[in-house]
Amino acid sequence: MPLKIGDVVIENPVIVAPMAGVSNMAFRKIAKQFGAGMVCNEMVSDKALFYHSLKTEEMCVSDAGEHPLSFQVFGHDIETVVFAAKYLDEQTDCDIIDFNMGCPVNKVIKAKAGSYLMKDIEYAKELVGAIVQNVKKPVTVKMRLGFDEDHINCVEMAKAMESVGVKAITLHGRTRSQMYNGHADWSYIKKVKEAVSIPVIGNGDVRSVEDFKRMLEETGCDAVMLGRGIIGNPFLIQECADLYSGQNHEFSIEDRMDICLQHANDLCAQKGEKVAIREMRGLASWYFKGLPNSHAFKNAMSSINTLVDLKAVLELYKASL
Repeated sequence: MPLKIGDVVIENPVIVAPMAGVSNMAFRKIAKQFGAGMVCNEMVSDKALFYHSLKTEEMCVSDAGEHPLSFQVFGHDIETVVFAAKYLDEQTDCDIIDFNMGCPVNKVIKAKAGSYLMKDIEYAKELVGAIVQNVKKPVTVKMRLGFDEDHINCVEMAKAMESVGVKAITLHGRTRSQMYNGHADWSYIKKVKEAVSIPVIGNGDVRSVEDFKRMLEETGCDAVMLGRGIIGNPFLIQECADLYSGQNHEFSIEDRMDICLQHANDLCAQKGEKVAIREMRGLASWYFKGLPNSHAFKNAMSSINTLVDLKAVLELYKASL
């Protein structure tokens, strides 16, 4: 049965996370191609939109084939957050506006944004309530268990978010202090699901289709958000989506090469070759992680400067098999 977030219908519970530096339009198009039920953009700053940053506005451009699509914003000050949310509501083609209360990085924490907001439920209610009241599109929230292990308050925060009109919650099973270390505690995803009536999306440590199925079964969550496990591995998206389509896709090394090249071509079209290839130096190697000769491939990929260089490395890798 399809998932509904507000009036947005999501055909399967495979959600692609808003990963900074990864979830741009080129990556999202591949995720949709591989069957994702919904894709999300990399988070954008409320202040950047407020001050009309062209680079940030360009991050809010989407392709017609991406829907349903969620755009995520982070911030702390009500005035600028509401401005940014209204920008996403009125001037972009996204279907859902997501507010970030989960990012653990120091730069965001210093701005009292991201998972810093887990410290103050009342202020979070005021801030998110203001977003809901000023936009027409459904508003969702992505959050963590709490700021640290001594202040785990995700159940209380989830109830607060539901009370101000949030239409779904994504819960990453770590505290802010854990960053991305240790293990995600899925038991709190189950507790949040039992505490609210809106959809709950589970997130954290899903790196295989078995993990995907286990999270759904153990927590009762409505959908699973795939994050770092799909960087360079959109094939995991397809494996999870195949559970609902009845299909069974298999991918060869040549398929991986084709998708890597498609990713690079789309990224060049979006950002220009110089920036795109610099990003692909890191991303491309993920497509071949664990495969024969992948170490040599990774070393060669670290020095590419052009799309022609990338194609040449791919051809050399193919010849080495």
